[in-house]
Amino acid sequence: MEDSNAATRKHDHIELAFKSQLHEISIDKRFSYEPILSAHPNQNTLQPFYFLGKNFRVPFWVSSMTGGTQLANTINHNLAKMCGEYGFGMGLGSCRSLLYSDEYLKDFAVRKTMGYEVPLFANLGIAQIEKSIAENKIANVIEMVNKLEADGLIIHVNPMQEWLQPEGDLITVSPLITIQKFMQEVDLQVIVKEVGQGMGKESLKALFQLPLAAIDFAAYGGTNFAQLELLRNQDNQTEKQAIYAALAQVGHTAIEMVGFVNEISTELGDKLLCKQAIISGGIKGFLDGYYLTEKLRMSAIYGQASEFLKYAQQDYESLQKYVESQQKGFALAKCFLKVR
Repeated sequence: MEDSNAATRKHDHIELAFKSQLHEISIDKRFSYEPILSAHPNQNTLQPFYFLGKNFRVPFWVSSMTGGTQLANTINHNLAKMCGEYGFGMGLGSCRSLLYSDEYLKDFAVRKTMGYEVPLFANLGIAQIEKSIAENKIANVIEMVNKLEADGLIIHVNPMQEWLQPEGDLITVSPLITIQKFMQEVDLQVIVKEVGQGMGKESLKALFQLPLAAIDFAAYGGTNFAQLELLRNQDNQTEKQAIYAALAQVGHTAIEMVGFVNEISTELGDKLLCKQAIISGGIKGFLDGYYLTEKLRMSAIYGQASEFLKYAQQDYESLQKYVESQQKGFALAKCFLKVR
């Protein structure tokens, strides 16, 4: 069969040959490239798998976003539609306002848009959980989760953000104790996450001994909510903020946390009760996600926030194109790249 584009293609190759030379320093040393052992990906390359009690078609997760703003309704519903279409789960942004009013319920009520085949999790901060326990109002939390038709609740643990936020709540009880008390009182799937600074080994070790549905890394390297609070108030810096600004620069990266979790899973043995993880924080695309999920010796998916957010604010077709490129890229990596 005659190749009608051969001449044009060969001309392009000649013109671009010198511009296409790459230096050794640019090699991604995380992978061994194995071009001999596989064909190109097809519809069977990525097999469905069970996670958070439901079937995923791709190992992606929409890390908690937003609510209560003019754009939030569009963003959340675009993301929910995407999750339903491509087969992966979503964590909502903080649902705190729904404990007191249904004013912003429409921003968060995405279940019908998303469908029931993939997981949807509501989200509250540890300070709200602590307060609900102290005031005997856990029923309000359960009511909120049910109202959203969510599969469970994310509890975000954010002491640095709360400290740097002018309106922040003081955490008066160890988050570990609060989470334990909450889980004793409810019959819900619970995910625990940080908000951009990750967690050290001792915190992770304590959490993995609880029967959590999953732990979400929210590692250092992505959106850092402590830093966000400093930027939000930069025109009205207080002495407290100036003193504590360096606290936004402490934390743990996703690859460091993968190492912690691998060590913990070996150390705990039968005491390891949580056996699923969402790797998030600084994940720029499918190569990062593929590398980290392969390195972690536990059932894992990877989450993104800002990358999805960028496209979710635009038309839905832009979001589709991004997800499809990530899906195809992940499948290609699975065929030809072996993690070192």
